[in-house]
Amino acid sequence: MHWWWPGDRHGHGGDLNVAEIKRVAVIGAGVMGAGIAAQVANAGIPVSLLDVVPEGATVRNVIAETAIKKMLKTNPAPLMHTRNAKRITPGNIEDDLSVTADCDLIIEAVVENLEIKQDLYQRLERTRKKNSIVTSNTSTIPLSHLIAELPTSFARDFAITHFFNPPRYMRLLEL
Repeated sequence: MHWWWPGDRHGHGGDLNVAEIKRVAVIGAGVMGAGIAAQVANAGIPVSLLDVVPEGATVRNVIAETAIKKMLKTNPAPLMHTRNAKRITPGNIEDDLSVTADCDLIIEAVVENLEIKQDLYQRLERTRKKNSIVTSNTSTIPLSHLIAELPTSFARDFAITHFFNPPRYMRLLEL
């Protein structure tokens, strides 16, 4: 997967540059987050699928693990081949947010709640790889609200990438 990026952060001058996406994290293992993670896996890229730890859960990654199991049973299938599920690593944002330090792209697909999203972005700013791209799958919250009170370094690397559902079959992405 290649990400085309204007500007000079990843190269020289103002030319259009390409940065290769080698590792991705998707935060939010609901319908959209799981579907996006499946598409990343279909592209041959390792992806971490993270979600919250449910209160009282004995298995801390239960939400992401359940999402991956559903991918294998859902029709139409989000995975092109069942073997692609091996590229998806389940986790949670309490124990595994540090995986973002190795990710070139981080896609947030959590509940449409500004406070929750901004709290997550503050945490990501402390853990993510420098110059990694962070996006939100929101379709309702303006970008200016999402990045309010975040450092310029975060805002510079932030975009909204709104995938359509289901991501594998609806080949549409709003930027």
